[in-house]
Order: sequence, then structure tokens, then C-alpha cells
Amino acid sequence: DSSHHFETLAKHGSEHGILIDGLRTDIPAMLSRKRKIVTTLTRGIAGLFKKNKVEWLQGHGKLLRGTQVEVRPTVGGDIKTVEARHIIIATGSVPIDIPPAEIDNTQIVDSTGALAFSEVPKRLGVIGAGVIGLELGSVWRRLGSDVVVLEALPDFLTAADEQISKEALKTLRKQGMDIRLGTLVTGSSIGPDGVNVDFEVGGKKQQMQFDKLIVAVGRRPNTDGLNAEGAGLDVDEHGFIVVDADCQTSLANVYAVGDVVRGPMLAHKAADEGIAVAERLAGQKPHVNLDLVPWVIYTWPEIAWVGATEQSLKATGRAYTAGVFPFMASGRAQAMGETDGLVKIIADADTDAVLGVHVFGPMASELIAEAVLTMEFEGAAEDIARTIHGHPTLSEAMHEAALAVDKRTLHM
Repeated sequence: DSSHHFETLAKHGSEHGILIDGLRTDIPAMLSRKRKIVTTLTRGIAGLFKKNKVEWLQGHGKLLRGTQVEVRPTVGGDIKTVEARHIIIATGSVPIDIPPAEIDNTQIVDSTGALAFSEVPKRLGVIGAGVIGLELGSVWRRLGSDVVVLEALPDFLTAADEQISKEALKTLRKQGMDIRLGTLVTGSSIGPDGVNVDFEVGGKKQQMQFDKLIVAVGRRPNTDGLNAEGAGLDVDEHGFIVVDADCQTSLANVYAVGDVVRGPMLAHKAADEGIAVAERLAGQKPHVNLDLVPWVIYTWPEIAWVGATEQSLKATGRAYTAGVFPFMASGRAQAMGETDGLVKIIADADTDAVLGVHVFGPMASELIAEAVLTMEFEGAAEDIARTIHGHPTLSEAMHEAALAVDKRTLHM
């Protein structure tokens, strides 16, 4: 958010009649604000623990046989063993390390280190054009870095709808992010002038030098030290704890949720699974629909989607219709000066049931909620088209895309 505010004022302020002389950043102040907000949120969790009489044992948990956990205190104190009727494992994930770029969190950093630079790197390299790489690269590009993203895969954002990913790639490159696909990093070294990165493109060896290098090639389940094997807990070949549809593990009364189990590594998915397990233990019958977990990428414009992509439907041979509406035709987007991107709705050709919704544009993270709700209740594109949307709003683009499914847009 801070970097977005800065770029808006620096590059677009004059369009709004806002003139600022000598605009500059104060990175230490920006980081201080970040730390303050993070601290407020984490203290809020501690407050909720206290309010709800949840005992907080601060330390490293090791799973033992049965429903016992060994707790090694973070600072001082004796190791203790606690027992409960049920155990929920929610240990999350950690960044993946790669041999060609060993992290020192000084010059070669992971996602945590990338949010703690004391100054704006003039030349910034990012390994990986996934969610985290694009988000972090966008942050520092907005603040003034020359950003080069090195991605081994030949295609961009393959999980997203192809039309959206092509539009996003074009826009991010137009903004100044140098995204290089089909680029395999083979090595790195730290010299007096920065980080030297070796890579191959089409079999040809090349090298670039950066002030900082971010490694963002994905995350893996955080099961180190959990004692899964010793406790008899089933883990798959990728390190994920094996669970059923109710998040029950191979051990009686032991559950696992979030990044440590199958499904997308997203905080809101993890939270929903945790709530569902708690409700189930309380005798209720909850359900988490993993097919309707919304994805969000916090570039700007944002990228968000839920459900099927056009390419996945083509692969299965399912008949569909699609409607698209560009933000260029949105009155609110015009007023904001944020006209890049589009909304795309895909519906079943026979029933009109919404199969997937894809947004690349301002506040896509907020707009996608309407799509998730519609699909959760098995709604049709016509349901969105018949719903009155406020004017002028960005959500009108969702309304128009729904009308476009039936080829009857009003404002295009």
C-alpha cells in the first residue's frame, strides 16, 4: 500500500491536479509503519487468546505418540509434555531454497528479507515469477528499483486464465518490470559490487549483476522437527501431511490444516479449514469447498480469480460461454485513473451456471468476493446480470461482464 501511494503521487498526481515538489521516500519510516501494523495484528491474536481462555505455550511443538505434544520453550524453561483430546497441526510453510542461490538474508534474501531492505536497491533481481515474486518485485519497482524477474517456466502465471495472464504480463512489463521467461538460474556469487547471477536462456549462458536478489520460487510445508515419522503421521512425497476431506490425518484425533496439507497455500483457505475442524469437533457439520478458494495476487493492478479457467474447460471439452468487460469502459475506473485490466466471467453453455470468474484490475481482491458467493450458491451469470450494482463503482464491471456472457453489455 505504501509503495502504491508513492507511485500514484509520483507518476499520476499531476493528472489529478496534485503537484508535489521534491517527492521522496523514507524507507525506515515505511518499515516502521509496517512493523507497527504487524505488531498490532499479532498482539490482537494474543488478546483473543486471553479473551477466549486459550492457553498459549510459546515454543517448538514435537508430535509424540497418541495425542501428546512435547513443547520446547522458545526462551529458557523446561521441556514439557502436554496432552489433549484432539490436536490440530497448523505449522504453515517456509520458503523453498535452491542451490544456485543460497539465502544469506543480507544480499540474497527470501520473502521475509525482501520486506526489510533499509534502502531501495538500484538493481533488484527476483528469481521466480509466481505470486510472491511478482508482489515483491512490484513493491520495489514502485519505489524506484530496476527490477528483473527471472522465471524458468516458458509461460507466465499458468494457474490463471490465459487471457488474464497475457494482459497482466503486458501491463507489468509496460510498468517497467523486466520479466524474462524461460530463464534458468544456474548459479550466483556475492562480489564487491553486488550479487552476480548466472542463468541460461535457450541453452545460452548469461550473467547479470544486482544489488539485491530475492529468491521466490515457492514454499514448502513446514514439517521440520515435527517428528511426523516417529509419531506415525503419514506425509506424502512432497512433504504435505496426508488428510481426508475433513482434514483428519492418519492418526486418531489428530488433524492438520493450511499450508501443511493439500490445496492452495493461502491464508484464507487455512483459516477456513481451521474453523471447520473446530466446528466439527464441537459436533457441527461444516464443509470447505476447495474448488471455490479465491486466489489473489497483490500486484497493481491486482489479479484475482476463482473457479475454472478457459483453458481448463477446453481441455475437458465442457461447453461454455464467456463474457469480458474492460475497466477502460468503467466510469469509476476512469475517475480513478486506473483503467488497465478486465473482468471475465465464464458460464456453462447450457445451464448458465458460473464456472469461473477472473479479474485483472483495481481492487480485484475485493471484487472477487461477489463471484465466490455467486458460485457457492450455484448461481448463474444471469443472477449477477439481474443484480443492481451501485453507480459509479468498480463492481459495475462485474455486472457488465455477466451481461457480456449473453452478448448484451450496455456500456461497450
